[in-house]
Amino acid sequence: MDGSPYENAVRLDDPRIRDFPFLYALEVGDIALSEAEIEGLRNYLLAGGFLVIDDFWGSWEWAAFEQQIRKVFPEHPIVEVPIEHPVFNSVYRIDEVMQVPAIGNYWGGRTWERDGYEAHVRGIFDDKGRLMVLINWNTDLGDAWEWAERPEYPLKFSTFAVEMGINFIVYAMSH
Repeated sequence: MDGSPYENAVRLDDPRIRDFPFLYALEVGDIALSEAEIEGLRNYLLAGGFLVIDDFWGSWEWAAFEQQIRKVFPEHPIVEVPIEHPVFNSVYRIDEVMQVPAIGNYWGGRTWERDGYEAHVRGIFDDKGRLMVLINWNTDLGDAWEWAERPEYPLKFSTFAVEMGINFIVYAMSH
């Protein structure tokens, strides 16, 4: 696989988006998609692309995100992804979804933000049942990836997040 050790930011309306089989977006609680971005993301996902959403919290951010993503796929429901789905066991077997706190909240003694007390993994599937969009809501896997090498960061969070991330990538590349 030809990979890059650096991030490759790409706009959703950029034709180069198809160079990337896997997209990762975070903090989408105030996203505002243009018509061109809606069309670009829709075409990308229907052509086989995979989008992982992470690190947005609470009912207000969910409502704002949902309003935007429904513009991309008004005909496809957003559903809870069952723990039996292959995305949870493509490499590592995940038996339960863990709420991974943002680092600042963890140091403060809690795993949640705003009113996001429970982590969810939701998804949008195409007409053939392929998971196109994986939505990690009320959790912050990215912080666990970022802080994994810090000895004071809890191993349970970084282990869970790394295993989930590897599963996402393998699922995206094989479906």
